Amino acid sequence: MSDAEQYRIKEEPYYRTLGDEVSLYEAAYAARMPVMLKGPTGCGKTRFVEYMAWKLQKPLITIACHEDLTASDLVGRFLLDASGTRWQDGPLTIAARSGAICYLDEVVEARQDTTVVIHPLTDHRRNLPLEKKGELVTAHPDFQLVISYNPGYQSLMKDLKQSTKQRFGALDFDYPDPNVEAEIVAHETATEIAVAEKLVAIAHRGRNLKGHGLDEGISTRLLVYAGNLIAKGIEPQAACNMTLVRPLTDDPDMRDTLEAAVSTYF
Repeated sequence: MSDAEQYRIKEEPYYRTLGDEVSLYEAAYAARMPVMLKGPTGCGKTRFVEYMAWKLQKPLITIACHEDLTASDLVGRFLLDASGTRWQDGPLTIAARSGAICYLDEVVEARQDTTVVIHPLTDHRRNLPLEKKGELVTAHPDFQLVISYNPGYQSLMKDLKQSTKQRFGALDFDYPDPNVEAEIVAHETATEIAVAEKLVAIAHRGRNLKGHGLDEGISTRLLVYAGNLIAKGIEPQAACNMTLVRPLTDDPDMRDTLEAAVSTYF
């Protein structure tokens, strides 16, 4: 098995199409255009990439970005073993060599000096310099770079540089309409649609508090967590408090407000 084959998605991920994002992405992939997915946390960006990789029959290498991520973590490094020194490709290099889709999740969390290494892969050059190794990797014809980030959550100190943003086409994501979101939650959790609708109604109450005491609204992901607990027989109020209230805030007043919303529906 090649390095990239282990990243191939074998079964179709469930993804509910919300607009023209699938056809737009397919056209972008056909042009090998780098794509940026913008939207709040837990709204389906990662699931969308997984679905598109499955649909296009391409391996998907996902990198969860964080502030300690170095350029070497992306491109590779020399390692010392019993035989001496050997080079180990990083995930970005593996993707570029093999023609995989490389997905940098929450790319803004990585240091700016790290994200600069993706620039040669996102323009006409489509190559990756391995400076430590003295090699220039030409990207496979099937290679594509995808990044995601949450523009509403980033401070001015943690945003993408314009020199990076303008290398990508962008798709905006948001939480689905209530009826669609309830359908998604019911499908993902095997709960009744009536329960899913109540969870979505609670989420909308919570999302209205974003910027008024909450940094982030209640995500679709958290609704799936709540539905999974309810499907396992947990009492709905307890399930909602564990998944929709406690992860979001430690402020007593905000917790009371969210718990009151839960009590309204359960």
